Amino acid sequence: MSDASPSTTARHPVDEVPRFARLFPLGLQHVLAMYAGAVAVPLIVGGALGYSAQDLAFLISADLFVAGIASIIQSLGFWRFGVRLPLMQGVTFAAVGPMITIGTTYDITAVFGATIACGLFMILVAPFFSALLRFFPPIVTGTVILVIGVSLMDVAAGWITDNGESATPTDLALAAGTLLLVVLVERFAPPALARVSVLLGLGLGTLVALPLGKVDWSGVGDAGWFALVTPFHFGLPTFPPAAVVSMLVVGLVIMTETTGDMIAVGEITGRPVTRQRLGDGLRADGLSTVLGGLFNTFPYTAFAQNVGLVSLTGVGSRFVATMAGGILVVLGLVPKVGAVVEGVPSAVLGGAGIALFGMVAASGVRSLTTVTFTHRNILVVAVSLGVAMLPTVRPEIYAELPTWFRLIFDSGISAGAITAILLNLLLNGDQLRPRPAAGPDESQHEPDAETESAGAVR
Repeated sequence: MSDASPSTTARHPVDEVPRFARLFPLGLQHVLAMYAGAVAVPLIVGGALGYSAQDLAFLISADLFVAGIASIIQSLGFWRFGVRLPLMQGVTFAAVGPMITIGTTYDITAVFGATIACGLFMILVAPFFSALLRFFPPIVTGTVILVIGVSLMDVAAGWITDNGESATPTDLALAAGTLLLVVLVERFAPPALARVSVLLGLGLGTLVALPLGKVDWSGVGDAGWFALVTPFHFGLPTFPPAAVVSMLVVGLVIMTETTGDMIAVGEITGRPVTRQRLGDGLRADGLSTVLGGLFNTFPYTAFAQNVGLVSLTGVGSRFVATMAGGILVVLGLVPKVGAVVEGVPSAVLGGAGIALFGMVAASGVRSLTTVTFTHRNILVVAVSLGVAMLPTVRPEIYAELPTWFRLIFDSGISAGAITAILLNLLLNGDQLRPRPAAGPDESQHEPDAETESAGAVR
């Protein structure tokens, strides 16, 4: 007879596998939350380089296909790759500017070569970068999570306005209606339906938008049923030194942003990110980026918008992200299905985004409640948030500064994270103590289930 107590044998919510009837809609919800951002980068880069509609379609298929594989690697994990948390992966916006510059100076094969080099660099640097975890105490992690949520509101606003200067009354009504539907489902629906409140809000919002002429499914008929994503579709990669160096800088920005996202998900799910877990997650980012260069797409990072979805739904299972990754792979291989998803009105996405990104910010506030707010700590939060907001409210503020500076500080997330780390070092550096180095079997010695589950997402 076993003498193991329930507290030592219980499975952490992160490792629970929901029934397929719940798993699929929860995964689809994650896909819908990230889809617009996932396809934006290949559209922007391919359009800037003058590619045809057929080539753009291939770039999107390749992007979705690799994003799915990357999400599976990150959430499911193997050996020393993957943080094994519910994180979704997508192409980073931090690389858009450098990639367009590389593509116009050389050609797209140089973009893919620099992407492969960037991924290998991230794999090599991951163990050293993860040693910086001690520079992320609660005052920094809470501030970074808050910055992520607030900065992403610009994305939600862009969806509502369809990236224009202002939104039409119809778009505002659709966004507000979708947001209201999400809230009402959370309040009045049974718990099983409340877990997919965003998916229901997006679906009902799309149905309402149909008679208003806001749903564009014209591309469904033209899309094919199957698209084979082949490596080196545009030719063998090339490696111009200047292109590689600029993309290595992007790799450091990616690692900074991903660190914030991993810490945020760890806080939300009740499974704090250790140094080893962080290194494994960053290593997975690097591997996914290498795959991106091989399969005609770009550098990959964790998608912050899905962090809010984890907090909002209260479902912290990493296998939901694994299911979402599988759906993305299918979307990459079956363009017709992807065209259906692409038809969801951007204003409807924007309404749901307000709730998603607001939950990320609220999670940061929750983390900050554990901090003693001395005058120094208030200054860390205040200045970091202010610096992060500058490129969000005035995107052109750094237009006259060098490219390397814009690469880092044009992203409110990376700007706020770097500021929080440096300010905390300056103001509270005497309180920092090195964390013990991660042992080779650290992942085998997790806290017991009862302790670790306290405060975990259910």
